[in-house]
Amino acid sequence: MFEALPYLPEGFVDLLIVDPPYNLSKDFNGVVFKAMSPYAYQDWLAQWVPQLPRLLKPNASIYMCCDWPSSNAIYQIFAEYFQVRNRITWEREKGRGAKRNWKNASEDIWFGTVSDDYTFNVEAVKLQRRVLAPYRDGSGQPKDWQDTKQGKFRATHPSNLWTDISVPFWSMPENTDHPTQKPEKLVAKMILASSNPGDVVLDPFLGSGTTSVVAKKLGRRYVGIEQAELYCCLAQKRLAMAEEDLTIQGYRDGYFWERNVEVGDRKAFLETNGKIES
Repeated sequence: MFEALPYLPEGFVDLLIVDPPYNLSKDFNGVVFKAMSPYAYQDWLAQWVPQLPRLLKPNASIYMCCDWPSSNAIYQIFAEYFQVRNRITWEREKGRGAKRNWKNASEDIWFGTVSDDYTFNVEAVKLQRRVLAPYRDGSGQPKDWQDTKQGKFRATHPSNLWTDISVPFWSMPENTDHPTQKPEKLVAKMILASSNPGDVVLDPFLGSGTTSVVAKKLGRRYVGIEQAELYCCLAQKRLAMAEEDLTIQGYRDGYFWERNVEVGDRKAFLETNGKIES
């Protein structure tokens, strides 16, 4: 990334997604990132974050991933160069429990923009949830929800708490050997909300290619930077697979679906609402 950034042109990026190494000791296929003090980690961030704004269009958006120990250091640098819009917390239900602490089952994403003029496609990222309190209007018709053979669903506005994400388990087609791979569904939310078809998405820590793969599946252009040859090969393989398979687990027919909703539930919902024929 340090080598590549100076060669990239100015003002060509619509959406920047950054998933840097968190302040943890981690082996990325032989390239080891070592944990450091919070101040040293912030100094490391300050070496490259200032290089990013020149690449962005005036209406660009930025998402930067972190865990709770690195969140404060990242915020300090992030807020210096971008307008902070929100902090997203997503549930990553994976990993073993701790005997003397709370299980670490969430990560954060800082959401920001270059200016007050930015893209946010709220209708593209609504979540279909089961209705717990099915209110009806005066005529007895469902109010803001749909009644199907398999249950009652409502398209809810997206919040900054994402509980519908499943990390890539070994049995999922998107899973690779990368130790910190992000779910395609997670990245799809950012891309659909903050870019339009044909826009350019940049990921300077591409890893096994999730950002580029999802961008391709959703009709965006993409640029990724990665130093490990193995991960570049995995990214190329996944991009080739995306030529034949555009599916994103948990996202179907223009809707995000809450975790563990069965295919039959989605099919019944779409049938009822005229999206597909019975």
